[in-house]
Amino acid sequence: MPSTRIKNFLEKENVRYSTILHSPAFTAQESSESAHISGKAFAKTVIIEIDGKYAMAVLPAHRRVDLDDLREITGSANVRMASEPQMKSLFPDCEVGAMPPLGNLYGLDVYVTPALAENGEIAFNAGSHTELIKMRFADFERVAQPRILSFTM
Repeated sequence: MPSTRIKNFLEKENVRYSTILHSPAFTAQESSESAHISGKAFAKTVIIEIDGKYAMAVLPAHRRVDLDDLREITGSANVRMASEPQMKSLFPDCEVGAMPPLGNLYGLDVYVTPALAENGEIAFNAGSHTELIKMRFADFERVAQPRILSFTM
């Protein structure tokens, strides 16, 4: 079951979603394969720091974040990946590396690639390495209010 925080948020927002249990997986690609979901529809959440402020970069499992693109697009001086200790403190109810792309639950901006926006549905980690949430992209966009930007390799 997703963390209580995630579940309560989605239910409050009247979002229809399903949960998918899978074998333990520690990368986005492994999670998508374990749950039999295309890597193109699996939303990988990467925590970044942009000029000292944390944010989420959300992209398909098979892609990588291009920090230079993010720096240029956001007009920032410094963009870097967050460290594991930083992620632990930002997401106390999630396993490190299994954060859902719901930045508004954690006070973070969300940047999503256009490739995910092209999918009718997306799936993402539900706070653990053994469970996913699957929902319509339109619902995700409504509740997460991401900025759609191109920043992948």
